[in-house]
Amino acid sequence: MSERELGHALDTFEMEAQTSILSNVGLYSHGTALLAYIMLAILAFISRRNSPVGVSLLYATLLTALWAGTVTLSNLLPEPLLRSMQVAEVARNAAWAFVLLRLVGTRYEGTDHIIATNRWIPWYAITVVVLVTVLLGIGPLAERTTQVYDISSYVTFGLWLVMAIGCLLALEQYFRNSKESELWSTKHMCIALGIIFAFDVFMYAQALLYRNLDRELWQARGIVVAMAALLIAISVSRAERRDPGRDSPRSVHLSRHVAFHSLTLMASGIYLITMALAAYFIRYLGGNWSGVLQIVFLTAAGLILVVLLFSGRIRSSVRVWLSKNFFSYKYDYRMEWLQFTRLLAESERDVPTGITRAVANLAKSPAGLLWSRAEDGRFGLVAHWEMPHPGNDIDLGTLPAWLERREWIIDVREWRRSPDVYQNLELPTAVLDINRAWLIIPLLSGQKLQGILLLREPDIIADLNWEDRDLLKVAGRQAASHLAQFQADQALVESRQFEAFNRLSAYVIHDLKNILAQLSLTVSNAEKHKENPAFIDDMVATVDNAVQRMTSLMAQLRNDEGAVGQQQFELSSLLKEAVSDSQVREPCPDLTCSQSGFTLNCDRERLLAVFGHLINNAQDATDNNGRVEVRLKENDGSALIEIEDTGIGMDEDFIRQRLFKPFDSTKGLTGMGIGAFESRDFIR
Repeated sequence: MSERELGHALDTFEMEAQTSILSNVGLYSHGTALLAYIMLAILAFISRRNSPVGVSLLYATLLTALWAGTVTLSNLLPEPLLRSMQVAEVARNAAWAFVLLRLVGTRYEGTDHIIATNRWIPWYAITVVVLVTVLLGIGPLAERTTQVYDISSYVTFGLWLVMAIGCLLALEQYFRNSKESELWSTKHMCIALGIIFAFDVFMYAQALLYRNLDRELWQARGIVVAMAALLIAISVSRAERRDPGRDSPRSVHLSRHVAFHSLTLMASGIYLITMALAAYFIRYLGGNWSGVLQIVFLTAAGLILVVLLFSGRIRSSVRVWLSKNFFSYKYDYRMEWLQFTRLLAESERDVPTGITRAVANLAKSPAGLLWSRAEDGRFGLVAHWEMPHPGNDIDLGTLPAWLERREWIIDVREWRRSPDVYQNLELPTAVLDINRAWLIIPLLSGQKLQGILLLREPDIIADLNWEDRDLLKVAGRQAASHLAQFQADQALVESRQFEAFNRLSAYVIHDLKNILAQLSLTVSNAEKHKENPAFIDDMVATVDNAVQRMTSLMAQLRNDEGAVGQQQFELSSLLKEAVSDSQVREPCPDLTCSQSGFTLNCDRERLLAVFGHLINNAQDATDNNGRVEVRLKENDGSALIEIEDTGIGMDEDFIRQRLFKPFDSTKGLTGMGIGAFESRDFIR
């Protein structure tokens, strides 16, 4: 549309308001929008750091305020600021489209998709510049060329219409691919932008039909945009309390249904054109109430369109219809498998619930239950996703055995109609009593039934065909492997806990065995030497040593750091005590300290037990006539302790493969195979 033509349309509005400025509806309409977006810009500035698109949102509100201010000023001037209004409106639309694209980009973070990077921004800027150039250039060109003048209005209104539709498409992409937790803080802004651009689509579509802007629509536009500011303010305020993507991992949702969106867009266009024609006849036949009736009718039509577009039932019906009539296969298997794998990977904390959710998503089911095989072969409920808990006492009867043998998916609705299809299988009454029970899917790992999944009926139920069953069978096997891995991990954790407990028990028994051997030797010598005062003193010292070691052992079991901890002592005195404790056995060890003064800071009792064990091992491997020598030396400033015996020794294979292996002993029933392992573990 040329400047002359657009100016004529706007001048008509102005001349009607020249008698009194109070009657200028457009002035107050867009003035209200100006004030609303100034306040919204202040709020956006305060909370800009709480949203991933906070800065972009701030610029969008400022440019919308600039647009409203330009239109308001044009209502006060004798000549409207046509070029300024065009530039301001392009900037406003481009800014909001940029916000929507940035929001869509957050859904693709971590991928190499162009929308997740900044590579698209230069192309976007070039597109906006081209639009501004065309809109500003076609007017002067039309003034000089008659042929251009004839098509200028179509080009101008067509460009405005395309911009509004493009913004609606970006909005639909973000809204459809967002989770409910993310829409908590952005859905009001989505509704607001939908109102703004849907109003623009209708206004410019009507202008394209009649080559002229409608006066009432133009004047009401400011109020519509101002009302949308209230909804945007709700989203901005919610962003202060919660980042839309903070509570859930950002993931990629890819869409395969290009035909679905094309059909939606085409149907919306046909609907809007039909409503515009109906509104025209209402205006033509309505008399004095024509303008009011037309606006009320179009508003109601717009509300109906919004409800239809966001109806899950309608969208599901359209998808089913498209799949039946336009596609060779019902599923985009790459897309479905990527999404299925992603949902399984997201279920680290609650694997059974994640499995239920992933398989239910494939079947477009809103809820499900999962039973898993226990160690005793029985099946117990392990997950109830979006469904009430049916109780743990459900007896599945012969169902698990039948599913494991037949590997069939059971459609409960079909079973009710024709039980002979499933060989007159008797389904458990408790399962049939579950509200809206739909599919029973076996989760098979190899030939073993790992779990049973029950899905609830979706809002739109399509008849199951071979493609549905094959996909769910493959998904069931993948889910069974995932469930089996989870159960194996749980069993491994339990076995490691028992292993740690058994190792602790072995340490305790080993220490008790040594203490018992020391006390047994003392008791066996009591009959012979009980009249000897020196023996009595030695026996008391032995019992006292046993009590101290038992006390230390109990403190270690309690992890009592106050009773057992590091202490400073002299190494040679510790070796003398270890050798002295071993004198009750043959051959008696000899101690040679060529260097003294080595001070250690560690658990003295545990180190004493280590040296005692090594000396006892040397005694066990040596005849009574043999020799066991303990030597303390200095080696480059460090203490070197040698324990040498004249016993049978160990070969290289034994040292390399068995010496420090726990629970492996050459002493038969008298050995635990833990002493050497514990000694090396403490010394390290």
